[in-house]
Amino acid sequence: MTPYQSIDPDAPFSRAFETIGWHWAEYVVAAGALKGMTSVLLVGAVGQARYLTHIARTHMIPPWFAKVNPKTGTPINATVAMLAATAIIAFFTKLEILSDLLSISTLFIFSLVAIALLVRRYYVDATSGYWALNEDGWIGYCITVPMWLLSTAGLAFFVPQARKPKLWGVPLVPWLPSSSIALNVFLLGSIDKDSYVRFLIWTAILLVYYFIFGLHASYDTAKAFEVKAKEETVYIMAEAGEDSSADKSATEAAADGIKSVSD
Repeated sequence: MTPYQSIDPDAPFSRAFETIGWHWAEYVVAAGALKGMTSVLLVGAVGQARYLTHIARTHMIPPWFAKVNPKTGTPINATVAMLAATAIIAFFTKLEILSDLLSISTLFIFSLVAIALLVRRYYVDATSGYWALNEDGWIGYCITVPMWLLSTAGLAFFVPQARKPKLWGVPLVPWLPSSSIALNVFLLGSIDKDSYVRFLIWTAILLVYYFIFGLHASYDTAKAFEVKAKEETVYIMAEAGEDSSADKSATEAAADGIKSVSD
């Protein structure tokens, strides 16, 4: 439709239709793009608010963010806080910086999910290589692609899976997660250096916060839930009113468990 040298990076499809005289298609594409961006923003806001709610339930951040509105059943505090923070950051930051940083985070998370799937099935560590994208970049591909193919084939044919899904599982393991990792690493190579610096700075800040405060808070919360579960078990057994020696011994064992956890 149009030479690639004249493609408008801000609105490629709309401008392409405009150059050939299809003005009606230009507006249709623009309206679809606007609706798509709005949907993505709304879905992102809803999903991020839920993430924030679950993080608050582990006490890694103040539990105020985990409060759910009794009328609507939604985490109103987390939603308002996330939308406000997102709006402030978007207002004072360039779109190019945010898009690259978001791309790194998303691809990194996708890679971690694929790696976790392989670890879940095989209990092995996954590694990835780095190469520079320049005029001789094809040399890196000639080396890394056969290595990826051979390592994935070795994992598929020579390493037995330690776990099998009972009802449904991801198909084509390890080929599908391995391809996902390779594609994510390839896309990560197209992002500029400054975006990686920003990503590493934010990651370092969050890791420091996690190890100093979040790790201990989540551990204490998990222990508190464990104690509460044992107390409920003892209460239910006591309410049953069974006087057999087996039930008494079980109740005493549960009480000892509560004491040990509390200590």
